[in-house]
Amino acid sequence: MDYYFQTNLICKTNPALRFSKHQNSKTPASVNERMVLCLRKATPQFNISRVSISRLFSTILLTKPQLKTLILNQYSHGRFTHLIQNVVASPSFLLTACHNLNPNPNSSNSVWTQFSLTQMAQQLAKNQFDIKDCCFNVGGPHGEVLVLPNLKLKVLIEAIRIVLECVYDDRFVTFSYGGRVGMGRHTAVRYLKNSVENPSWWFTVCFDDVEFGFKNVDRLCLVLEKKIGDGVFVGMIRRFFEYGVVRIELGGFGLGRGFPEECGLSAILLNVYFDAFDKEIQELRLKTNMENPKVRVDDNVFHKPLKVYAVRYLDEILVITSGTKMLTMDLKHRILSFLENDLELKVDRVRSAIHSAANEKINFLGMEIRAVTPSFLHPPMSEKAMRAQKKYLRQKEVERLELRNARETRRKKLGMKIMSHVFKKLKRSDGFEFDYQIENEVAKLFRTWSSEVVEEFLGSIEERWSWHRKLTTGDFLSLKRIRDQLPQELVDAYDDFQYQVDKHLAPVKAKSALEEEERRVQEQEEQMYAERTVKDLTKLCIMVNAPIELIRKAVRLAGFTNNMGRPRPINSLMVLEDADIIKWYAGVGRRWLDYFCCCHNFKMVKIVVSYHLRFSCILTLAEKHESTKREAIKHYTKDLKFFDVDGTEEVHFPTEKEIKMMGDKNLSDPKPVDGALTVTLIRLASDEPLHRCIAHFCNRTDTIVYRIHLLQNIRHVNPRDAKKWVPGLGAVHESLNRKCIPLCSDHISDFYTGKLTFQDIDCTSFVDVDRVTAAAQRS
Repeated sequence: MDYYFQTNLICKTNPALRFSKHQNSKTPASVNERMVLCLRKATPQFNISRVSISRLFSTILLTKPQLKTLILNQYSHGRFTHLIQNVVASPSFLLTACHNLNPNPNSSNSVWTQFSLTQMAQQLAKNQFDIKDCCFNVGGPHGEVLVLPNLKLKVLIEAIRIVLECVYDDRFVTFSYGGRVGMGRHTAVRYLKNSVENPSWWFTVCFDDVEFGFKNVDRLCLVLEKKIGDGVFVGMIRRFFEYGVVRIELGGFGLGRGFPEECGLSAILLNVYFDAFDKEIQELRLKTNMENPKVRVDDNVFHKPLKVYAVRYLDEILVITSGTKMLTMDLKHRILSFLENDLELKVDRVRSAIHSAANEKINFLGMEIRAVTPSFLHPPMSEKAMRAQKKYLRQKEVERLELRNARETRRKKLGMKIMSHVFKKLKRSDGFEFDYQIENEVAKLFRTWSSEVVEEFLGSIEERWSWHRKLTTGDFLSLKRIRDQLPQELVDAYDDFQYQVDKHLAPVKAKSALEEEERRVQEQEEQMYAERTVKDLTKLCIMVNAPIELIRKAVRLAGFTNNMGRPRPINSLMVLEDADIIKWYAGVGRRWLDYFCCCHNFKMVKIVVSYHLRFSCILTLAEKHESTKREAIKHYTKDLKFFDVDGTEEVHFPTEKEIKMMGDKNLSDPKPVDGALTVTLIRLASDEPLHRCIAHFCNRTDTIVYRIHLLQNIRHVNPRDAKKWVPGLGAVHESLNRKCIPLCSDHISDFYTGKLTFQDIDCTSFVDVDRVTAAAQRS
């Protein structure tokens, strides 16, 4: 039987491959041997040898339950042991790590052409893996050195991250966001908008721009050793810090942005390091809730319970209280003291000031947080909007009446044609013979039409009042002297007629019902106004806004607009292909839209993308081809469509209709725009020899060499200069400026559109174009 067929069949019948938690001491230490025993017990119907099963597991991907079961099997006496030897040093586990790093998971077979997972697993099992040999040093213009891991070391880092995630993720508190599945930026923002009520004071904890020192690394290793009893595992993490592979800089803007200097372990290690702080905050919150329990009050009494809210996204911490300022100052003092004394971190106490939630906004996660009244967050409909809505409803009613009248007219014409045709046939012949009486059917049809007409007439109060007024006013037969001179039969007939008119045409009940409906609507509006007023006086909500001024400053810094705020072309992009120009603009625009879609003023971000970026792209294309803006719009349309080599129409830039339909997307963690906005890849004009694509596990050699151009070098601006740079905007390390990287057509397209970041490519495989060109000239 084929090995791959056996693998699929076994995984379908035993998807989790669960191992027993209570195993005797004779259980083999090797993870492959343990899998062999489990498989042979679970599938006795297959005559599979030990060698065959080992071959199967050396090429099989482990699912999430299998990973968790495999790691939990190493739990003994309150600690996890032999994680490197029994878990990480397994080809199947390393293959799963490769699968996580692969930007195209469907091409997992390309893993084997990069390096041998079996050899790497043997080196890890014997503790002979050389981390320093897998590091690549890149020198910067000012003497700084950036250490980057190669692809082999990235696989090891991802494997260790998977282990740490399985060990610690379930133990983190609920307000710890970042580096966790389903716990991203938008989830934190949704918690703020839905859960925080009546904030009084708030503050953010700001750290000095200092990297993790040896004291912090030692403390982190002590925290890890409380749960992990594997010295090799903890020692490997320590060596990552010693060699500079893992760099954690608190207070900066390099975490969670997809920069090459960011390591995949940074987020999970930060969460582990801050776990004690999170537990301290959790205890403070529980203590506050116990000291201030909920009080049952009447509807006329408003009670604001004292609460403490906290949100932490990696190294960004926001604390909100609904109590007094003295309580907030006490809480701040305890928090900062814990961070400085217990966690040995340097806190900027000046920037960590307390602000009034009712009067001041605060910046968190690159967004502006404000406390507003519910009517400001969800304003009632204005009188102008109500008039426009009523006008729209009247127009729709008129259109409906016109359609109904046209339908009735066509039906009447058709009926008259049928009747005239029938009468002509009757005149020419002796008559028609039917199996049933047609008179009954015609009478039934006309009775239905007449009932519909009468019902429609009686349903209109205006028409009934009009006919009642015409038939009852100004009639001389109602005068007594006239009635005495007329015959009694005529007077009785007149009275009976007036009785029928009053009975059917005088809409007294309908008028009273209409007045009752108007009164009910008015009372409902007054009640809603009263409830809205009470809420505005007694409740505050959280409103999240995008920093429009900073976005406009970033747009101006990147060259999308001039000093007047009008779109302008970017000259540095004219050397790119038309498709690449559109994709680069699309990547920046979609990053902004995806990141700020949870904001209240998202409409302003839409205007920036739909107007400034779109027309800057159009002007760049027009400038490149020496044409006018109108000619460029005629060729590419406003949606910036273009055709690929096969003649297929492609649209990467979000269309105007698509932008209008965009809204809040919760439970996502999009990458900020920094990595797409501050980096430009320019294609080299010279013919370079073929190189392998540096995207993870891509074997294509039909690549093109691109040179990296950083925004801070193009504009000659220091990213640490807050006056010239955009506050909160991260920047790629300057050592990567003008480096050359080979990429295939698929991955360069993904890089331009923002689907690929520096974390998804092997930044150590740079191409030294100058050295290659000089060698070619000498030969």
